[in-house]
Amino acid sequence: MTKQEIANELSKRHKIFTAHIQSLNEKDFMFSNNEKWTAGQQLDHIFRSVSPLVQAFMLPKFVPRLLFGKANRPSKSYDELVNKYKEKLSKGGVATGQFVPPAISYDKKEKLCKQVNSKVEKLCKQVNLFSEQQLDEYILPHPLLGKLTVREMLYFTMHHVNQHLEIMRRNLEK
Repeated sequence: MTKQEIANELSKRHKIFTAHIQSLNEKDFMFSNNEKWTAGQQLDHIFRSVSPLVQAFMLPKFVPRLLFGKANRPSKSYDELVNKYKEKLSKGGVATGQFVPPAISYDKKEKLCKQVNSKVEKLCKQVNLFSEQQLDEYILPHPLLGKLTVREMLYFTMHHVNQHLEIMRRNLEK
């Protein structure tokens, strides 16, 4: 995908995610199936996942290069990246540390949805400041997947929000 296609998908997928959450009543927003995360916690987790990415994208480009090095391989395709992530999850990979959300009350729903959309908008603007080559050259660390090219990190972010939307939908079906 080109950087413009990536930015469009990031925006679209996160808006679908937050629109779904906006549609939930308090009971559904607070529902937890078998001690799984509530919709509010899913929302907070997405916010916690996108926020450091936005910060990394706003750094001068030489900083990530100094901290994490330069890619020594081509970027994986979207499907290859998703398969790698699914494999890690199947081996017990879970969110840890700063990415684990606290309980989120219903009254925080509107504000948190706006914050997620605002962060994603900033991320999309930053993506456009990279060249196609730079998306494949610079790398960032992922807590479960290790070093990813910037393009791969964006692919992950696109998939990640869809994954959490599907989890919410499944939880409410039961």
